[in-house]
Amino acid sequence: MAAPARPRVLVGGSAVAGHALEVSTTRDRELVRSFLEGDRLMSGYAYCALDERPFAQSRWSIATRDREPVALVVEHGGPTPQPLYVAGEPDAVELLLRNVARPWSAYISGLPELIPAIARLYRLEPGPQMVRMAVDRERFRPYAGPVQRLIPASIGELNRMYDLGFTAWLPSEAIAEGVYYGLRVAGRLVAAAGTHAISREGRMGIVGNVMTIRSYQGRGFAKATTSAVTAELLRTCDDVILNVRSDNPPALATYRALGFHEHARFEERLAHRRAGGWAALIGVVRRSLGL
Repeated sequence: MAAPARPRVLVGGSAVAGHALEVSTTRDRELVRSFLEGDRLMSGYAYCALDERPFAQSRWSIATRDREPVALVVEHGGPTPQPLYVAGEPDAVELLLRNVARPWSAYISGLPELIPAIARLYRLEPGPQMVRMAVDRERFRPYAGPVQRLIPASIGELNRMYDLGFTAWLPSEAIAEGVYYGLRVAGRLVAAAGTHAISREGRMGIVGNVMTIRSYQGRGFAKATTSAVTAELLRTCDDVILNVRSDNPPALATYRALGFHEHARFEERLAHRRAGGWAALIGVVRRSLGL
């Protein structure tokens, strides 16, 4: 009797013996969307990137079994290291990272159960767990404060303020295309909050770049600016999400007071691909060229 046919994995269009998986890059937005809808709050950054312009600027790798998506890797565009989101079955994620999505360094984010699969290919720098929080119109509890909507001309003072707390540089387009609110004391910008991304198609917004200058902390300024950004987003979005470090109790309390609830805990780590010999040398050259 003839031996049964072996299942195969398609890697970039080439058949490889293994499990019944197909892994490749994809430009099929609806296929990707069908996978991300399984947990749109956790996959919020990738979900927002489904809009036409960010979709074209990102690289999407997908694993399917019997034509059904079971894992996804999203590489966002820009200079390295850039964010890279992983989701799905651990073995399928590992296969994607081994054969299709192969950045030399990236800020990889994913659920804790995916870390062992990632660590087989990447050296992960330590860091605290992150908390994904979310709010909708029903849960939102606004907090009033003397905030002002920031305009593109505010980009200079905004970047100067951010430079006091964390390394950041934003182009004026970040304000023009997003939502930023600030709070001034004696004419000086001392607190601000804004957006990382907004999906018009997916009706989702992501709050980010929340900061209050240290000497003005504890006065509710972060709550007021975050509230203003969230209220603006909820006019057109069904969900608003944000990330916060799990070791930052004041920030967690601030967001909970606004109605944000904890949706999931996940890992976000700077990762460097494991390599040896010539592969390591090639990796150094690639990184020096920004590839």
